[in-house]
Amino acid sequence: MGKVTGFLEYKRTTNGDVPPKERLCNFKEFHTYLDRDKRAEQAARCMNCGVPFCQSAISLGGMVTGCPLHNLIPEWNDQIYAGHEEHAYSRLHKTSNFPEFTGRVCPALCEKACMCGQNGEAVTVHDNELYLIETAFKKGYVKPMIPAIRSGKRVAVVGSGPSGLATADELNHRGHIVDVYERDDRIGGLLMYGIPNMKLDKKVIERRRKLMEEEGVTFHTGVNVDKKEAQKLLKEYDAVVLCCGAKKARPLPVADPEKIKGVYNAVDFLTRTTKALLESEDRSVEALKAHGGYIDAEGKHVVIVGGGDTGNDCIGTVLRHGAKSVTALEMMPKPPVERAANNPWPEWPKVLKTDYGHEEAISVFGEDPRVYETTVKSVTTDKKGSIKEIETVKVAFKDGKLTEVAGTEKKLKCDLLLIAAGFIGCEDYSADAFSVERSQRGTVITGEETYRVGDTKVFSAGDMHRGQSLVVWAIAEGRACAGEVDRYLMGYSNL
Repeated sequence: MGKVTGFLEYKRTTNGDVPPKERLCNFKEFHTYLDRDKRAEQAARCMNCGVPFCQSAISLGGMVTGCPLHNLIPEWNDQIYAGHEEHAYSRLHKTSNFPEFTGRVCPALCEKACMCGQNGEAVTVHDNELYLIETAFKKGYVKPMIPAIRSGKRVAVVGSGPSGLATADELNHRGHIVDVYERDDRIGGLLMYGIPNMKLDKKVIERRRKLMEEEGVTFHTGVNVDKKEAQKLLKEYDAVVLCCGAKKARPLPVADPEKIKGVYNAVDFLTRTTKALLESEDRSVEALKAHGGYIDAEGKHVVIVGGGDTGNDCIGTVLRHGAKSVTALEMMPKPPVERAANNPWPEWPKVLKTDYGHEEAISVFGEDPRVYETTVKSVTTDKKGSIKEIETVKVAFKDGKLTEVAGTEKKLKCDLLLIAAGFIGCEDYSADAFSVERSQRGTVITGEETYRVGDTKVFSAGDMHRGQSLVVWAIAEGRACAGEVDRYLMGYSNL
């Protein structure tokens, strides 16, 4: 514990943000950062608890609280305070492959379980983590770790999202020969094309790719692993790990993107914008518009169905396009501002979260864009088949079923409808290519508490195995799966 009275002396101070209206002119990351002395003070607030719930990842009240990676948070907070940043990084890297990703996009399960949060405000674990990894890159603490000995065993990882990258990283450091296959033109999966640039700059992913390539991992982009390609991989490799994600979008029955113009699945919409930004090699709105080639929301009345992270990312993106209005529909009731009595610490706090996209919409339109307990009942199109209006209706749960509330219908102008209602499992062809069975949730079926598919050489991890989840869980799954693959190949594992 760096400073015994730190949590009493210093108040929680988070990284700042560029003002909403100022940051809407570009797609750059918009956070501002504390200086070294202020960051040390924030690290000093960590109490080095006897039982550090922050690194526990325990299930309470049906939800997980604490870090799924079991990061050694009190240890590296102590070292940040003491100024021993290289040692702090070594403790962080011991359990976390990609702190530069989680330090940007993780909802910080660790902070929700922080002891300081029981009667005050949690330690800024999330910000401390990002400071530490970026300092490590800047000062050269992050160096290629090239295995001295290779096992001769070859592993193919299909999918380069966070679980695939973590699996590849672990197995490569163990000494196996690892090839990663990605159907898109760039690695990263949803890190690259599902999360907007202002939340995770794509240069961060490219930096990690360069490091992994220097360490020996080979990436094959633009490779769609169909049944023919799958048979080739099964023949040429000692093990194959499926990390293809859960990209099968949950449909909105009344609005089929293939039948109605102006209706898109959220990830397809976000992908087109990110690709255009990358091709323009600029992060400004002007450069994006000059390049074109994306689904433009400028001057349109936009409705987004779904209140999760992806829905929020869509809000931030359409505002940068110059949307005329934004409405976000959420089927669930509005959460309370503060914890309810039946939701005590250290359970995950079921409270209202106003994210960056919501803040930006409030700054532009003067009100929160979210409408709760509401869904789309019908869609009206013009003569060309383009959406022009939707009818919404209030919904409520009765006897465990979602029902419409009669008499609550309402018309809304809508030129662009984005479906961000989540995912229902992996895409059919990915599973069918390897003849793996899927559960009712659309996930690959493996043995209980295992990542191996039956007695085959096929394994699965991440959202494809777990179902739609967080980046931090995908990394944790990749690490655990790599250990199992290693035992399969070598008879034992030191991962």
